[in-house]
Amino acid sequence: MADNITIVPNQAELERQFAFVNSMIERYRSSAIAMVNTAALQMNWEIGQYISMQLKSARWGAKVVSDLADYLKRINSKRRGFGKRNLYNMVKFYDTYSTETFLKSVGDLKLPEFVQSGVAQLESNSIVQIPSAQIQNDAIVQMASAQLERGSVQPLPSILSATTFSNHVEIINRCRSDEERIFYMLYARHQGLKTEELRRCIVNQTFSSLMDKDKMMSPKLLAQYPQSEFMLKDKAIVDFLNLPQEHNEHHLHKGLLEHMKAFILELGKDFLFIESEFGVQVGGSTKRIDLLFFHRALQCLVAIELKAVDFQPEFVGKMDMYLEALDRDVKRDNENPSIGIILCPSADRSMVEYTLSRSLSPTMIAEYQRKLIPQQVMKKSLEEYCSFLQENK
Repeated sequence: MADNITIVPNQAELERQFAFVNSMIERYRSSAIAMVNTAALQMNWEIGQYISMQLKSARWGAKVVSDLADYLKRINSKRRGFGKRNLYNMVKFYDTYSTETFLKSVGDLKLPEFVQSGVAQLESNSIVQIPSAQIQNDAIVQMASAQLERGSVQPLPSILSATTFSNHVEIINRCRSDEERIFYMLYARHQGLKTEELRRCIVNQTFSSLMDKDKMMSPKLLAQYPQSEFMLKDKAIVDFLNLPQEHNEHHLHKGLLEHMKAFILELGKDFLFIESEFGVQVGGSTKRIDLLFFHRALQCLVAIELKAVDFQPEFVGKMDMYLEALDRDVKRDNENPSIGIILCPSADRSMVEYTLSRSLSPTMIAEYQRKLIPQQVMKKSLEEYCSFLQENK
């Protein structure tokens, strides 16, 4: 009888098989997290609706909500998240997202599949019945007539499952419009933002920066990477550096290196830092790129040049040289052409337009500060952002 022969796959094939197993783990792990998150959102939604109905009908006052918080703590002292403040957050959660205007705003959008399906969302008929009576001072006191029945629970909008309740609290309290709230739900999900990270994005007006369609991009960048409008910000808030009013490029460069995590969050989580002062060979000399990144979604190298003075046309010529050197000698065959970002305090838009119109390189000018864009423009941009997420899911 012939001996059994074991065929050992080569290393590349093993890596592929291992990656397949890892993908299964991540898929089911993500699914489990989504189910837990949706269940928590459903619970907070229904609690918020119940308390909201009691308050609006004047059956309850503020003291009753405090008493409820005390009661829940007395029943289970180890349970967290049901204090008076968070109970009111649940009310605000329901009141904000159950309005006709919000639901219409959601309905008007082409939402990505992940929020249309409402991953593992609980149906309204799965709620736990609230006891119909309670004992108080040895007497049976009927609960309020406005008690939620199975059929009276307003469904949880599926888009809310895009992020966590703590993120929703930030969004509700810090955003001024439905369009802005919807954007940050989708952005938090797309970028995998934790609450503190989301808070910084809202404070730094990521919505207006990312949705602005009037970015200073070269025609080559827009043609080669049309999706880059929704991936590259034209405004960077670097308050974490505590730069003095008068500073130079060395101060800026050093500060960004020391606070790279915050800077990457400001740019977007798709940016992977490679090296500072990255050397490229041009002729007989070595030129240094201030910061070199790799962008996962665009699959390309990103060269960032830091300037402590306002934009000057000669900055673009230098960037063109860097990008050519990267594409010739550094870029891998499976990667897309490199792009450049020139980060400066401010820029004359006419000067930028004249300079970039003839540039053959995919380059963008970004500023330290920008003004908010009009509300109607942001609404239109949000619709386009939803389409972008749908096409790139």
